[in-house]
Amino acid sequence: MTQKIQIDTHVHFSDLGIDRELLAILEQQKFSKPTPIQHQCIPAALEGKDIVGIAQTGTGKTLAFAVPMIQRLAEHQGQGLILLPTRELALQVNEVLQKIGRSIGLRTAVVIGGASSHQQIQLLRQNPHIVVSTPGRLIDHLKQKNYSLNQVKIVVLDEADRMLDIGFMPAIKQILGAAPRERQTLMFSATMPDAIAEIAARYMKIPLRIEVAPSGTAAKNVEQELFIVSKEAKIQLLDKILSDTPGTVLVFSRTKFGAKKITANVHAMGHAVAEIHSNKSLAQRKAALEGFKTGKFRVLVATDIASRGIDVSDIALVINYDLPDNLDDYVHRIGRTGRADKFGKAVSFVTPEERGDVKQIERLIKKTIPVLALPVLPPRRVVGPITRGVRASGQYRGSRPALMSQGRGGPFRGQNRNFRRR
Repeated sequence: MTQKIQIDTHVHFSDLGIDRELLAILEQQKFSKPTPIQHQCIPAALEGKDIVGIAQTGTGKTLAFAVPMIQRLAEHQGQGLILLPTRELALQVNEVLQKIGRSIGLRTAVVIGGASSHQQIQLLRQNPHIVVSTPGRLIDHLKQKNYSLNQVKIVVLDEADRMLDIGFMPAIKQILGAAPRERQTLMFSATMPDAIAEIAARYMKIPLRIEVAPSGTAAKNVEQELFIVSKEAKIQLLDKILSDTPGTVLVFSRTKFGAKKITANVHAMGHAVAEIHSNKSLAQRKAALEGFKTGKFRVLVATDIASRGIDVSDIALVINYDLPDNLDDYVHRIGRTGRADKFGKAVSFVTPEERGDVKQIERLIKKTIPVLALPVLPPRRVVGPITRGVRASGQYRGSRPALMSQGRGGPFRGQNRNFRRR
């Protein structure tokens, strides 16, 4: 079913068969040397091959499918479809597409929950070159006949294992079954469970398996440590670590209620903090992420909604306040730091009852995580209630963000025109 390819890192984007206009854009965006997943995927995808890409988080998967998709659609027309598990990922991927394609007229539409369905219908009627969507919302539009898959020539499944975890597999099978059989399919995942292998076997044509790192591999530049601590003392330990550690910090909570409680405590500690989870609106989640990216908020408290693919540069520390329910998500959580060849650190708070879970994580990552001695903890702070709309929490009311940016001119202006020939 699949083939493995050896990695050769001595290569530049100019060696991969990319059109010179796109090369100029990549150079302008300060991309010069491809990551291993980009090096292997881009030439094969430009040839029209189906691909299963296995790579740890933070390795540049988005560019690995965005560049060949844009170039092939410009050359062969048709439409691209990118499926992702969360709204945040969809918005991030669309941002990358626009950075690359805006100047050559690329039109995209983001189709996700929590945003205006009417606005999405208007975007879909404008015949975008690429639709970026979560599976559930796309199914809604297909059922309502707001959108047809007839023109789809390239399908990308990004974070496929995450879509499996949160129950999107029936929707994915429905979409792939309805899409034209003569298409190119690219699937990217950090792990390769049996259900993902089944998708590859059933819906893809002799795909190349490009495995940059073994399934379950943790980010190599992340120093991992853990504390054995009682549930009651976790907040005090968090207070101590935030006081002693400079830089931005991403804190993971197992539950939405827990995230809200942690946010209230971190606010009481005097840190600028935002929270992100599924109880927050799309506008609130986007505002929290943007504030964290720009440094407005030093601390972001999140559920596993943020453990995949959210591209925030230079996170100094990831704290697993709670271990994840799905232990595979440990890899994706700590992959938020130590990105782009930089070093990061991940610390986990483990209760005595969770020692068995740690052993499972260590078997998964094939590494022993050092256990640190518990430091002298500060006294617990008094936390007052946080009211709705408090600025420190990073949650704002306001209009929903625009879902599409549209370039002017270039080879994509009009109905899928080809690249200009020189």
